[in-house]
Amino acid sequence: MKQSPWPLELLLGMKYYASDTAGTGGKLRQDPADFIVEEINLEKKGGTSGPYLICTLTKTNWELQHAIKEIAKRLGISHRRIGWAGTKDRNAVTKQRISLYKVTAEQVLEIRLKDILLEPVGQSNEALSLGDLEGNSFAITIRDTERDQLESEVKETTGTVCRGIPNYFGLQRFGATRPVTHLVGEWILREDYEKAVMTYVGLAFPGESQPVKSVRTAFSQTRDIPAALQDLPPQMSYERSMLHHLYTHPDDYPGALLQLPPKLLSMFVSAFQSYLFNIALSQRLDAGYTLDEPLVGDRLIFANGRTDVVTGPNRPAVSLHLQRGRCSIALFMPGSLPLEPTGEGERVTESLLAHYDITAADFKRASAFVHTKFDGAWRPIALKTGILSSIDNRDVKLQFTLPPGHYATTVCREFMKADPVMMI
Repeated sequence: MKQSPWPLELLLGMKYYASDTAGTGGKLRQDPADFIVEEINLEKKGGTSGPYLICTLTKTNWELQHAIKEIAKRLGISHRRIGWAGTKDRNAVTKQRISLYKVTAEQVLEIRLKDILLEPVGQSNEALSLGDLEGNSFAITIRDTERDQLESEVKETTGTVCRGIPNYFGLQRFGATRPVTHLVGEWILREDYEKAVMTYVGLAFPGESQPVKSVRTAFSQTRDIPAALQDLPPQMSYERSMLHHLYTHPDDYPGALLQLPPKLLSMFVSAFQSYLFNIALSQRLDAGYTLDEPLVGDRLIFANGRTDVVTGPNRPAVSLHLQRGRCSIALFMPGSLPLEPTGEGERVTESLLAHYDITAADFKRASAFVHTKFDGAWRPIALKTGILSSIDNRDVKLQFTLPPGHYATTVCREFMKADPVMMI
């Protein structure tokens, strides 16, 4: 294991690399075509008829929520009638399916949006919802790498990723330019909706343009809503919607949050769950344990979904299962279900919740506010995948697939070991 030197990664709990290589350096996404993502669809979900039109959405350099809002606007419908299985990267070429309630193929084919292509592919009696996919396939190019021994560097890291790297939630889970998503989620869980709004609208980050930083800072200091509405760029539609609500409904901070799309609102709380997972995983690695070293009390997830707990007697057999890829050690991402610690991993998570003074009841209340369940879930601590890699001059090309909820940037950071802003 090798520690990350980057403050932003440490801030988000991404403390370790699995490989000891120096890293290729370089940059992701010099062009959106350097980062191609294609969803691997579930087959025959919801049948072949029904009120939901299923379309393939191919977009270039669009944030998904904004793309959905623009599509809804062109159709003259609420964005709440559009569903999707996974949130894809912005600065990329992405291909995925979306569902549209009571919309015809003819209506869809009339939409003209730059860098967006919508193709009707069928009907369904169910809307798509988060997680309704087999996984994602990636074709990624890392440009302008910096190492002389590039071939050996890539070969060694490819082997490491195949054996397993820390399964961190990547930077985009928290916000690439402004990693505030988990901070907003924390305030929602604490039922401090004013601080949630002020964090989302008023907290500036270095990666933003100077004019935007100035507007956020001024609003944070003055709470002058008309001035902020005048100065915020039109494309910052979420901030503007929240401020418009506060202008017409002073001090209604819960109502301001509810101006956001439900899926975006739910992502705040789940981002805080993700943050706790990253911290707990890094603390496990702090203690000197490896990703495939079972401890008594560890929870296991098998390929068929079955779970088990490591005991003294079964520990040798578990080690063999882990070596053969039959199961994974998992950590719990807390939620409204009670946490009953069986091992050190759960005790770490329990101590983190105590530190933030957040309980299962807080997740239950947040679920009612956001209208999304946050029961809690088990997540493997190791990410493993086979990679096809090639080198073209100073560029590294990678092809691989990942299950839902796993991050391609987590794979890329293992190769690059670069400042995370080079992966945005």
